[in-house]
Amino acid sequence: MNPALRFAAPLVLASLVLSLSACKPENKEDTAKSETEAPAAKADAAEDAPIIPGIAGLETGKKQVSYMIGQDMGKSLSVIKDEIDLEVLSQAIADQFAGKDSKLTAEQALKVQESFTATIQAKQAAEAEAKAAKGKEEGAAFLATNKDKPGVKVTESGLQYQVVRAGNGPKPASTDVVRVHYKGTLLDGTVFDSSYDRGQPVEFGLSQVIPGWSEGVALMPVGSKYTFWIPAELGYGEAGGGPIPPNAMLTFEVELMEIVK
Repeated sequence: MNPALRFAAPLVLASLVLSLSACKPENKEDTAKSETEAPAAKADAAEDAPIIPGIAGLETGKKQVSYMIGQDMGKSLSVIKDEIDLEVLSQAIADQFAGKDSKLTAEQALKVQESFTATIQAKQAAEAEAKAAKGKEEGAAFLATNKDKPGVKVTESGLQYQVVRAGNGPKPASTDVVRVHYKGTLLDGTVFDSSYDRGQPVEFGLSQVIPGWSEGVALMPVGSKYTFWIPAELGYGEAGGGPIPPNAMLTFEVELMEIVK
């Protein structure tokens, strides 16, 4: 979901709560007070009882529900907190609760939303472009230095690798399925994926992975362990993916265990 629109979810939740409360059946005015005062008092006490006892500052159910909604709104709105005037936001909510006329017509509100969304999207695009440029520059600088280290080899595509442990088995073909153990890290050392951590090797076809993997694993005899340094263009490129930033240079430790035909 576009972060510019994430604020809609908690607001919808709040609106739903309000709409449900609006649907609560009202007592008839002609109901005898003598018959309802005691049950009403008990009902009020029950409604005011805490859902979770012992939370300081949230001693009633109403306070806990209110804080829950506010917490959810705050988390969602935190991605655009620099764009929000909290005092005005609170006033708008208070106005709606009080049934006051809105300062924005429906048409004006839509216009503001569309303009705001466009602004956020432009800002996100600029940030992504800057992040991609930084990733490309840092990756290129690392590879330029790394290629001259002892034992590091460079293929024609720009893939860099080092033999950690030599194997004496066959090498896989480009159409083979292999079983491997591996660990993938970013330039800053962050581990973004590891079969070692999961305690189980994985199988995949060499035609189904990023180009750096396809080329690199095809160089490995069964039983060997290599370290690969994969340029962004042989990895996830400008788009990145999941925990992998745009234009990220990736390091993989790969152990080829078996060729699965």
